[in-house]
Amino acid sequence: MGISMGIRHRIRDLIGRTDYGVRVRDVRIGLGYIAVMLEDRRTGVAYTLNRGGHGGCEVFRGARPLAGKTASELVEFLESDATLEIALGLATANALVNSRPTHALPGDVLDAVQLEPSDTVAMIGYFGPLVAPLRSRVARLDIFEEDVGRASNLLGSGEAAERLPKAHAALISSTTIVNDTLDDLLDAAGKCREVVLLGSTTPLLPAAFEGTPVTYLSGMTVDDPEGILQVVSEGGGTRQFKPFVTKWNVATRYGKQSAGAA
Repeated sequence: MGISMGIRHRIRDLIGRTDYGVRVRDVRIGLGYIAVMLEDRRTGVAYTLNRGGHGGCEVFRGARPLAGKTASELVEFLESDATLEIALGLATANALVNSRPTHALPGDVLDAVQLEPSDTVAMIGYFGPLVAPLRSRVARLDIFEEDVGRASNLLGSGEAAERLPKAHAALISSTTIVNDTLDDLLDAAGKCREVVLLGSTTPLLPAAFEGTPVTYLSGMTVDDPEGILQVVSEGGGTRQFKPFVTKWNVATRYGKQSAGAA
């Protein structure tokens, strides 16, 4: 079992130690994201990565209706081998754990991480708004993306694990939890000073990353559930989330200790 599957396992187990018999009020499966709102209005999202399902509209065959089930039932989808179901489980987990975090910095991830002018930074997944600020701040930025046509000078995602050992910092999309590529990436990033798991899919659950080089979890909490549900239903994404969420950067003491010991 790789780290990424292990982290999914940890998320499920850590949440299972609390009383999470709360029921699900609403589920929206959009073109880009899944949103899950609980009966107490806590809401989480995850990127869909709709590949590897069981057959189009029948991907949740036998599981519907989703609304009305307990959150624990949907969190079990973290153990699935279908990416859409994993995303549903992760969105539900995020609804449960992504409340306002303690000991966290609100705002942009680049205000939280330690970067030096001489650094080489690896970005796994293309985060357009961060590209120009990073390039003005560090010596080199390498961006790895499955769809290399999204922007100029992108490297194929298959090259990331080979190049990460030479980077000083890594910004890794949290969708790597969903597609089971995080394990190899974290192994390769073991010597990085900063390793950030980044994006709206990020679970703000530091204990799930014990023993990994992750130093920050950069995710979000949902302030306006109805706004997020509408955005997801209408095929929107992170740019449209902005009025309805707060970004947070949570330091993981585990990653900080690992980096310090390296």
